[in-house]
Amino acid sequence: MTDCAPLPRLHIVTYNIHKGFSQFNRQMMVHELRDRLRHLNPDIAFLQEVQGLHLIHAERHGDWPAAPQHEFLAADTWQAAYGRNMVYDHGHHGNAILSRFPIEETHNQDVTHLQFEKRGLLHCRIALPQGQAVHCVCVHLSLFGYSRRRQMAALADYIERVAGDGVPLIIAGDFNDWRNRADEHLAERLGLEEAFSQRGIPVRSFPAALPMFRLDRIYVRGFRVERTEVHQGAPWSSLSDHAALSAHLFRR
Repeated sequence: MTDCAPLPRLHIVTYNIHKGFSQFNRQMMVHELRDRLRHLNPDIAFLQEVQGLHLIHAERHGDWPAAPQHEFLAADTWQAAYGRNMVYDHGHHGNAILSRFPIEETHNQDVTHLQFEKRGLLHCRIALPQGQAVHCVCVHLSLFGYSRRRQMAALADYIERVAGDGVPLIIAGDFNDWRNRADEHLAERLGLEEAFSQRGIPVRSFPAALPMFRLDRIYVRGFRVERTEVHQGAPWSSLSDHAALSAHLFRR
């Protein structure tokens, strides 16, 4: 099969899972969350606020998974990569990518600007059927505009080094970009298309019960967006404070 063969259709999901707890941390929902992810059955999932370890939750909750959340969610269905960002005495959390296809390379790029707000960009090179590969980056950017601009610039610098022009690319996650500056600072520079944008306006994704803010994104290069979905309201609003976003893609 030659390098110019078309890529298969891909179902992409991005989801801030709120460390496996419902909004305001009222209930642990990691088991229900795994059920919903398996119901969606994406090829690649970009997850933020993934709890790699939490010793206190493990003591307080009898059904707390023994494995890290990325392994628990991926078990028997996906391969998993995890980027540890925020570390504290009793544990750590970060970003994860789950993939139905082999993860060939993984790298967690530290883009921390404010020391109390550790951030990283999890990059995976994923081998697709027909011998092709796609570069995938899971992001969770700062709550502060100046820090987000620095992080998007760092992301663009990094992608230009590791994935040149025309290489298939998906960047997804929680951008915290309610002012919609990512197109200006990131998408134009890398030749990306935001999957949900209509007239340049991304979809509302937060809070999950009745989304008002446009925080979550899926950016693609080298793919055409076939259709998109926002997974909000019941039962999603009981699982996390963010809605999950799906995009169905195929190669241009």
